[in-house]
Amino acid sequence: MMTPSRASSKRILIRDSGGIINQAYNEVLYKPFSKKTGIEVIGVPASANPTAQIQTMVQSKNYLWDMAALGEMAILLLTNGSGGKCFLEKHKLELDPVISRIPPQFMSPYGVGTNVYSTVLAYRTDVFKKHQAPQTWRDLWDIKNFVGRRGLYRHPLDMTEIALMANGVPANDIYPCDLDRAFRSLSKIKRDISVWWTSGPQVEQLLKSGEIDLTPAWISRVQTAIDAGAPVAFSWHQHIYQCDSWAILKGTPNADACREFIKFASDPERQALLAAYAIGPTQPDAFNYIKPKPAMNLTSYPTNLERGRHIDAAYWCKNQDHAIQRFNDWMLS
Repeated sequence: MMTPSRASSKRILIRDSGGIINQAYNEVLYKPFSKKTGIEVIGVPASANPTAQIQTMVQSKNYLWDMAALGEMAILLLTNGSGGKCFLEKHKLELDPVISRIPPQFMSPYGVGTNVYSTVLAYRTDVFKKHQAPQTWRDLWDIKNFVGRRGLYRHPLDMTEIALMANGVPANDIYPCDLDRAFRSLSKIKRDISVWWTSGPQVEQLLKSGEIDLTPAWISRVQTAIDAGAPVAFSWHQHIYQCDSWAILKGTPNADACREFIKFASDPERQALLAAYAIGPTQPDAFNYIKPKPAMNLTSYPTNLERGRHIDAAYWCKNQDHAIQRFNDWMLS
C-alpha cells in the first residue's frame, strides 16, 4: 500500500470514453479515490479507439495518460499486435483478494474488467405495444410484421453478428463470421434502413426524438433515453456483450498509483454505485448491493449474460480491417 507521504505527490491521468461514463467515473471513482488516498485523478475523455495514441505515448515516453479504460480488442492490439511490441504494463493484481473474485472472462494479464456492456435491440414503446414488441434480430429484419423506421450502426462490428443471427445462425456459431452470408443478410434490409448511426449520442437522440422506431443500440444509451422519459424499451435476446478494462500504459512512472486505483475501483460496493449509470459490474458480489429492479437492467446480471454472446475480440483483431473495407464498399454499392 502506498503511504500518504508518497501518495500526496502523485497524480494519475486516466483515459475514459467521455460522456455519461466520464461523469459516472468522476463522481463514483475519481473524486472518492483522490479524497481517500491523496492521489489526484484526472479523467481525460478520448476517442473510441485510442490505440494509436497510446502507441505514440509509449514510444515517445510522453505520457498524456497513465492508464486507460480500454475494450478487449484494444488491449489485444496493444499487447499482441504492432510487430510483437507491447504497449501496456502487466497489472500483476491477479492474487489481490478483491480482484481475484472477478471472473476470468473479464480479466487478462493487461486488463482488469470494469464495465460489461451490450448492444441490444431497442424500440419505441409508443410504436410497438408490449404484446407485439420486437424481441429478436430476426424481428428487426421482419419488415412485414414489425413496421417502423429502422436504424443500424454504420460499422461491421456488431452488425455482422446481428445480420448472421437474423439469418438464423445460432449465437454460439457466429464465429468465425461468414462474411458472405452476413452481407447477403444485410442486403435484404439495406433499403429499409432510415438512419445509419455512427455514435452513442446520435442513437440516443434518434430514439428520444422518435426519428427511428427500432435499432441495435448500446445499452448505456438506451438506458439514458429511458431515464429521460422517452418511450423506449429493449430486448436482452441475443445481445452482444463486451468488457472495458483498466489498463496501465507501459513505462508510466505512476504505475503503482494506477494499481492502487484499480484495486479501489474493483471493490464490489464501489462498482455497485455505478449501476445507476447502466455500467455493468465485473464483480459478482456487486449485485449484493444493487436493488433487484435496476440490477436486472445490467448486462452482467447473471440471467442477462446467459442470453447474450460475448464478442470474439481475437477474431475482430485479425479481421476488422478487411471487414471494414468490405462494409464501406457495400455501403456505396
